Amino acid sequence: MELQQDGTQETVELVYRPTRADILAGVLVRERRRHLHLVRWGFTGLFAVAAALVVAAQGSSSPSWVTAVLCAALIWSIPHLQAHHVVRTVSWQGEYRTSVNETGIATDTVHTTLLQRWSVFRGFRETRDHVVLLSRDPNILLVEVLPKRGLHAPEEAERLVAVLSRHLPRV
Repeated sequence: MELQQDGTQETVELVYRPTRADILAGVLVRERRRHLHLVRWGFTGLFAVAAALVVAAQGSSSPSWVTAVLCAALIWSIPHLQAHHVVRTVSWQGEYRTSVNETGIATDTVHTTLLQRWSVFRGFRETRDHVVLLSRDPNILLVEVLPKRGLHAPEEAERLVAVLSRHLPRV
């Protein structure tokens, strides 16, 4: 256990309200880790090509073209739809107060308290505005997003990454 000079455990605290952008960052990191972005872009491209072929064909029907375009748009927007759904699910809990220390990650809201030990996670990935932790399960069903804007000071981002690095690999 890493102790500060005064003998206490090093803790990094975040205070934030989850936003759609936070959730989207987590969904996109999860998607890339599982290589689902390749599948999503492949199907988007397939339907876009189908729409172009329908338009180019003689005597093509308008509904066929519209259906292919809508399918391409829907497939492309899946991460955005997921983020929208998740933020609607969690936003009613209000402000999140999260502590990251040697024990794990503890999150408190007005309605819940959650402690996640380090063994829950396989690793983390840092983005410009977020730190995303990915669960250990094969399908990465759990994603914990820590928005850097929730830190008390910008320089605390380095401390946050240092605590995470002691317990989890970068993925």
